[in-house]
Amino acid sequence: MTGEHPPTPLRRRVEEASLNAWPALQQMLLDGWVVRFSGGFTKRANSVIPLYPALQEPLDKIRYCERLYEQQQLKTIFRLTTVDDFSELDAQLDARGYQRIDPTRVLHRIIANPPQPDPGFIEVPLREWLNVYSDLAEMPRPTQALHSALLKGIRSLCIYGVQYADHQPVACGLAVVERELTGLFDVVTHPQRRRLGHAGALVSSLLGAGAQAGATHAYLQVEENNAPARAMYQALGFTDLYHYWYRAAP
Repeated sequence: MTGEHPPTPLRRRVEEASLNAWPALQQMLLDGWVVRFSGGFTKRANSVIPLYPALQEPLDKIRYCERLYEQQQLKTIFRLTTVDDFSELDAQLDARGYQRIDPTRVLHRIIANPPQPDPGFIEVPLREWLNVYSDLAEMPRPTQALHSALLKGIRSLCIYGVQYADHQPVACGLAVVERELTGLFDVVTHPQRRRLGHAGALVSSLLGAGAQAGATHAYLQVEENNAPARAMYQALGFTDLYHYWYRAAP
């Protein structure tokens, strides 16, 4: 997949906001690329992300990035989007043996009529939310510290939401509000309580909370092979905005 759409202000705006909403522990700029390092926690925070037109020859930059990630004992990963045309870089990575993995859709909707919060929805502090998320996602304890450090690095307004049913947490998620945008992240439902409407109620409540904070647009990312989640978000009014995928070194 290549950049079949020319860059638009909304796509560019959402892409920048999504990186702000999921910051890396360390990063550097390299001729239009952002090179991110976070100890291996999530590909998004540990990948090379081309953002703007480059002036230098790509192959030397690829090799330089490979050395940087080797020093960190991390696999070199690129994240390519259809915000702009990165087909030439994608072809060069393919020629070097980089595998195309995890194609993902970025969805968007306008928050015209903010939903009312569900009765089972509450906003909680970060520490309490992290405990709920770790339980629902069955996150290993060593990973929890990296997750916590990444979330504490977010500079925008964060809304940590938990959905309760029968006095038990059944879903949770995070809304990051940056000016007119609300980004939804870390939406997870208890494995035994899925397809019961809890995630939809949670997302609607997060959208309402984001709208109260001044947001008029919402976005999120969902993997292409996650058909149930895509169907749920479509029912909530989200449509495709752009796509991205990863190229992972062999």
